[in-house]
Amino acid sequence: MLAPMMRLHCCFNRTIVAVVLICYCVLCAGAAAFVGEVTRKQIAVEKRLRRINKPALKSIQSPDGDVIDCVHIAHQPAFDHPFLKNHTIQMRPAFHPESLYDESKLVSHSGAKKQNTVAQLWHQNGRCPEGTIPIRRTKGEDVLRASSVKRYGRKKHRTIPKPRFADPDIINESGHQHAIAYVEGDKYYGAKAIINVWEPKIQQSNEFSLSQLWILGGSFGEDLNSIEAGWQVSPDLYGDNNTRLFTYWTSDAYQATGCYNLLCSGFIQINSDIAMGASISPISDYSGSQYDISILVWKDPKEGNWWMQFGSDLVLGYWPSFLFSYLADSASMIEWGGEVVNSQPDGEHTATEMGSGHFPEEGFGKASYFRNIQIVDESNNLRSPKGVGTFTEQSNCYDVQNGNNGDWGSYFYYGGPGRNSNC
Repeated sequence: MLAPMMRLHCCFNRTIVAVVLICYCVLCAGAAAFVGEVTRKQIAVEKRLRRINKPALKSIQSPDGDVIDCVHIAHQPAFDHPFLKNHTIQMRPAFHPESLYDESKLVSHSGAKKQNTVAQLWHQNGRCPEGTIPIRRTKGEDVLRASSVKRYGRKKHRTIPKPRFADPDIINESGHQHAIAYVEGDKYYGAKAIINVWEPKIQQSNEFSLSQLWILGGSFGEDLNSIEAGWQVSPDLYGDNNTRLFTYWTSDAYQATGCYNLLCSGFIQINSDIAMGASISPISDYSGSQYDISILVWKDPKEGNWWMQFGSDLVLGYWPSFLFSYLADSASMIEWGGEVVNSQPDGEHTATEMGSGHFPEEGFGKASYFRNIQIVDESNNLRSPKGVGTFTEQSNCYDVQNGNNGDWGSYFYYGGPGRNSNC
């Protein structure tokens, strides 16, 4: 009986060894595949970083952890695109809008600081030399937060608010909510606003909160052109909750699905003082000091390019007119206001704040505002808009209230806390 038992025991041991070897091989193969995938992704990320981050003539460490690279103006990412390979940089607009420099006649609210007191954090440690532009250096972790390496720096969905359209099913489907003022029904050649700066709380890392102006041409389908500029807080894009200056644009003619700042080609920067995507400082305090920024986007009537100005005199750069189809001529709608992503965490409305996180009725010092909103007309004149409408999908979550007076011209308060007992 002993010999058969020994044979059975030996067979059993050989079976165990075989199973272990098979498992080991499977694990090794899986590990090799995993390592291979990680390596491929690392290579893709490094390749993307080499393309985005241009050689710097000088680098400045910002107190918030950013690195600002001073890149030669002719080597900026815009010129990576074949459409712009032979483009001659226009160093200044041929025309500014008329009445632009009459702002000194406007009386600011007694509690508001002038917008030129707002700077960017990296300025504390230096400035870029003439002939260069400041670019926030993209890090590997920035790219890895994106849904894919190729998608880094691009919006996931079209999120342009469509006034008078508030189907609850569509709201839940898109996940984006707005509180805006708008004008339509004419030809517009630019827009301007002075925007109160805050640091709204973001509940989920995949959500954001922004305040901006939209310059729109075309329909709200796949052929919509847009130029957008303002400030935003986006943990997913930047990895923190800092309030940052940003631009964004879309164009069917340029075959662009939309891109932020200088990450995708298109916006040609000429200014060495302001870095797109860098933190704005200081920001407003609830019941305390209020800080705002001035943003102007307009179409040069001679060259046709769309220019952007920050503050009272810092012309940042331009989008060449040939990038656009509808906006090659003029805009058909202007919007100003806030936008948030509502990802409905735990099946409830997000608690991500818009603006200050407080409703418009709280007023100055507590609610967010856009003041002295203006449009550029066909004569290249800045003027107050006529027939301003307002729009929000869910006023119990985020609301907007507009007005007009001698100090602030056409203005509105907007924003809210998101989830509350009525939302």
